[in-house]
Amino acid sequence: MENTDVSSWMSKGMEFVMEYGPKVIGAIIIYIIGSWVIGKIVKIARKAMNKSNYEESLQKFLLNLIGWGLKIFLIIMVISKLGVETTSFAAIIAAAGLAIGLALQGSLSNFAGGVLLMIFKPYKIGDLVEAQGTLGVVKEIEIFTTKLVTPDNKLAIVPNGAMANGNIINYTAEGKMRVDLTIGVGYGEDIKKAKEVLMNVLTSDPKVLKDPAPSVNVSELADSSVNFAVRPYSTPDDYWDVYFGTLENCKIALDNAGIEIPYPHEVQINK
Repeated sequence: MENTDVSSWMSKGMEFVMEYGPKVIGAIIIYIIGSWVIGKIVKIARKAMNKSNYEESLQKFLLNLIGWGLKIFLIIMVISKLGVETTSFAAIIAAAGLAIGLALQGSLSNFAGGVLLMIFKPYKIGDLVEAQGTLGVVKEIEIFTTKLVTPDNKLAIVPNGAMANGNIINYTAEGKMRVDLTIGVGYGEDIKKAKEVLMNVLTSDPKVLKDPAPSVNVSELADSSVNFAVRPYSTPDDYWDVYFGTLENCKIALDNAGIEIPYPHEVQINK
């Protein structure tokens, strides 16, 4: 009786091995070869991204996305090779993806914006940009947000969805910025002399670019002054130095030349 039971179990064991052994071996072979292929694909993708100068954060994210996507596909293939029905797995993955997508609509929009910004590169770290009503130097470009340092040294975090879908002014891209200033002199002053004094201030400042050449022109005949549009150019790094320095030097130069800078007067009438 015992010999019969042992023979029966051995027979069933052999049947199980004969039925599932090739499937298990095949699944192992598929996993080994698949893992090797995934490693090669990720390596090729990394080289292609390095040649295209992808941002490091985008590169890491895309490589992880490619790697995990291929691994999930490989696991489904291995399970299918073992004879397990994979239709339910695909349905679960699709349902989970839909639920996550609906729950993270805003985040996915920022993610898509981050990918577009890193691919098309309208700005890079260190650029002075203006976007979404914020002016600042780009400190960091992340997959969901862009961090800007404003002129008053505040950190502004702007969602990439808004950055990618809005207007972006990159002041650094061309390497030159125009500084817009208005300087007024009295109506009784010699306009040509005042213009010459203001131009000398611009041409004597080493931080003011020679090309494009600075300009000084009458822009307005105001109520109490003749206003000049003073337009020096500078590099983005020197913008504020030129802005404040030009204002100060123009005041000093006009004073030294005896040219009046008008200011509001209050007239009191005694009754």
